[in-house]
Amino acid sequence: MSYTLHGHFMSGPTYKVALLLNLLGEKFKFELLDLRGGEHKKPDYLAKNRFGQAPCFQDGDEHFNQSASILQYLAEKHGKFGGRNAAEHAHIREWMYWEFDRLAPGVFRSRGYALGIRKGEPAVIESYKADGAAGLTVLEDWLGKHEWLVGNGPTIADVDVYGVVHLAPEGGVFDLSKYPNVTAWMKRLEAMPGYIARDGMPKESTN
Repeated sequence: MSYTLHGHFMSGPTYKVALLLNLLGEKFKFELLDLRGGEHKKPDYLAKNRFGQAPCFQDGDEHFNQSASILQYLAEKHGKFGGRNAAEHAHIREWMYWEFDRLAPGVFRSRGYALGIRKGEPAVIESYKADGAAGLTVLEDWLGKHEWLVGNGPTIADVDVYGVVHLAPEGGVFDLSKYPNVTAWMKRLEAMPGYIARDGMPKESTN
């Protein structure tokens, strides 16, 4: 087995990579990072991931960082979920860049405030909640006209954005029942062969 995924089962970016690997039908070794213990900031891990973040994906002797880049690498290597032509490749990147810039901050930080992981002033909390709702509205409008984010089938854009949206209800901040097109899209992805929910992630290192 040449693939190793270093990360944590509570990490959204780690989950994105694990989800794609499962959809590809690829086996991998999982190395659990002790994030609370600061393992991701220690020299041994920094030698693999210079950013000191989760996840880190290892293919043989090569290490890859940042979940979006890892998804692109796997899609290109396996020839699946990466789009059919240059135009689709560009549209996939559009969604992935947008997710990082416009969707993830509002969803992740609102979730963090609601769960007590983060602290913030009320105005700041409301600002991020508004950003998250705005991002979900963009998705709702698009998915009212398209089954998938790009082209006629699922791509890494769907995996990447799903990895954020599935966390939106945690903490009771966002009610996804208000976004029926988004929830229908989520169900389509969840029905794909190989789909794994985040609570199905390994909870410890595997061999």
